Amino acid sequence: MNILITGSNGQLGNEMRIVSRKSSDKYIFTDVNQIEGLETTYLDITDLDAIRNMVKEHNVNAIVNCAAWTNVDGAEEPEKYALVEKLNATAPENLAKAMKEVGGLLIQISTDYVFGKEPYNTPCKEDQNGTPTGVYGATKLKGEQNIINVARNSQLTTHSSELSYIIIRTAWLYSEFGKNFCKTMLNLTATKPQLKVVFDQCGTPTYAGDLASAIMSIIEDYNSQLAAHYSKSGIYHYSNEGVCSWFDFTKMIQQIAVELGYYEGSQLTTLCDVQPCHSSEFPSPVIRPSYSVLDKTKIKETFGIKVPYWTDSLRKCINNIKNNSRT
Repeated sequence: MNILITGSNGQLGNEMRIVSRKSSDKYIFTDVNQIEGLETTYLDITDLDAIRNMVKEHNVNAIVNCAAWTNVDGAEEPEKYALVEKLNATAPENLAKAMKEVGGLLIQISTDYVFGKEPYNTPCKEDQNGTPTGVYGATKLKGEQNIINVARNSQLTTHSSELSYIIIRTAWLYSEFGKNFCKTMLNLTATKPQLKVVFDQCGTPTYAGDLASAIMSIIEDYNSQLAAHYSKSGIYHYSNEGVCSWFDFTKMIQQIAVELGYYEGSQLTTLCDVQPCHSSEFPSPVIRPSYSVLDKTKIKETFGIKVPYWTDSLRKCINNIKNNSRT
C-alpha cells in the first residue's frame, strides 16, 4: 500500500517517519517546509489539483493528515482567519475528495478543542456535540464535518468509489520533536527558580509516538480489509490513559527529569519551585476547555489498541530527549 503523510516535519509527522520504518508499505512524506536532513516532498494541501496529481503520481491508497494550523492564540488574529480556515477546514476537505476519487482512506488528526463551551466532568465521547470556544477549535470541527460530508456525497465522483475515513481527536500532544509543553517545561524548570502553572484545566497528555503507533495499527487493519467494504469509518478519540492538570503535568516532568539526571549541569542551585495558579492569571484570547479528558473506549475496542499510561510514556520521551536518541 502507498501511504502519503502530510505535515511530516511536525511532531506527529516525525513520529510517523519512525514507526513507518517497520512497515512494508511505501510512505511518501510531504510538507510545505523543508528541513535539512529530512527527505520531504513539497505538497500544498490547500491546492486540490496538487493533491490529485500527487495521489495519481504515487498511486496513493491512504493519506494521514498531520498538517494543521495549531497556534491556538494566533488563530484569533483577524488577519489569520482565512489561512486558519484554509488549513484546518478546506485542506481536509481537499484530501477527502482526492481519496474518495480513488476509493482510499483518509486519517485526519483533530483535537479536544472541538469541545470546551459546555461544562462537563466526565470523559468526552465521540458523539458528544462539539462546542468550540475559539477559531482553532471551530475550524478543526468544520474540517471534521467537511470530511464526513464528502464521504456521504455520492455526486462528488463519477464512479462508485467511496471514502473510508478515520478522524482521531487527540489532546495535549508532546514529543521529542519541535516545540511542545514537555520540552518547554524541561527548559523552564532547568533555568527558572520559580514557575507558576495552571491547575484548573484538566486533560490527558498524549505522546506523539504512541499516537503514531495507534495510526499504524489502523492502517494495518484497513490494509487487511482492502478487498471488502471498510465498515470502521468514523470519529475516534486517542490520548494516553489517565488524567492530570497542567500543573500536575509539569510536576511530573520535573520529577522524572530529576530521576533521570536531566538537570545535571544546570545553573540552578536549588530545584525550581513549581506552584499552582488559576488560568485567569494567564489571560488568553481563547477560553480553553477546563476539562477535556477523552473517552478512548471506542478506539480500543474497535482496533484492539492498548493505550499506555501517560507517566510511562512521558518517562520514555524525556529519556529520549536527555539521550538525544531520536531527534
